[in-house]
Amino acid sequence: MAIAQTTSSNADQHGSTSMASMPGMTMDTGPVGGNSAMQMTTMDMQDNAAQSMVLIDQLEAAHTRNGNGQAWDAEAWYGTDTDKVWLRTEGNHTAGALDDADVEMLWSHAASAFWNTQLGVRQDVSGDDHRTWAAFGVEGLAPYWFDLEATGYVSASGYTAARLRAEYTLLFTQRWILQPELETNLYGKSDPRDDTGAGISDMQLGLRLRYDATRQFAPYVGFVWVRHFGETADWIQQRREPVFDTQIVVGLHAWF
Repeated sequence: MAIAQTTSSNADQHGSTSMASMPGMTMDTGPVGGNSAMQMTTMDMQDNAAQSMVLIDQLEAAHTRNGNGQAWDAEAWYGTDTDKVWLRTEGNHTAGALDDADVEMLWSHAASAFWNTQLGVRQDVSGDDHRTWAAFGVEGLAPYWFDLEATGYVSASGYTAARLRAEYTLLFTQRWILQPELETNLYGKSDPRDDTGAGISDMQLGLRLRYDATRQFAPYVGFVWVRHFGETADWIQQRREPVFDTQIVVGLHAWF
C-alpha cells in the first residue's frame, strides 16, 4: 500500500490522469438532481481545468573519473488532463564544457488513463552541430508502477535516434525514498561529428536516495553508472577517456 500511494503521488507530479477522470471510475454522491447535480458538474469542470507544474527531477553535482561535473533533468507542463504542452530538458557539464544537452517542446495527449502520446521537437544545444529533431513517443505508468518514457527522433538530415527511460519509486518511510533509474540512447547510423555510433550508444543506471524535507523539496545522494558501447566507445577511447564511469552525485529534487 505504501508503494502505491507514493507512486500515485509521483504520477500526479508528472501530470497523469486523476482517478476521478479515469474511464469506468464513478463516485457515489447520493441522489442526482438539485444541488447534487450542480456540485457534480462543478467538480467535473474543475477536474479538467488547466493546471501547470514545474518539476526539477535532478539538479546535481557529480564526481567522475574526469573530475567534477554538473547535470540536470527538468520539465514543465501546462494543460488539462487530456492535453498538455510539455517543456523538458536534460544535460551535463563536465571539465568546463557542456557535454550533452537538449531541450524538447512536446504536445501530450492522454491516450488512456495511464498513457500519453507525445509529439513535438527537440533541439540539441551542445557541441558544434545544434541539430533539430522531430520527436514522437509515449510516456506513462506500466504495470507494477514503473514510470516509462520512449521517444523517437528524426532529423532533417536523415539521422534517427531513440531514448528509453524507466524509473521506479520505492518508499522506505514517508520521507526516505529510493529511486532507481535506467536510461539508454540509440542511433540509426553513426555520426562522427557527435562521436555517436549506430545502435546502442550509451546506458546509464542511477540509484538515488532522497529525503523529502517537505512535499516539494528533497535533497538526495546517489551513485550513477555510465557505460558506452560500439563505435561511441571507440571514439571515447581515442580521446583517452573511460568507456565506463562510476559517479557519486549529490543533488536536489523539487517541484512547484
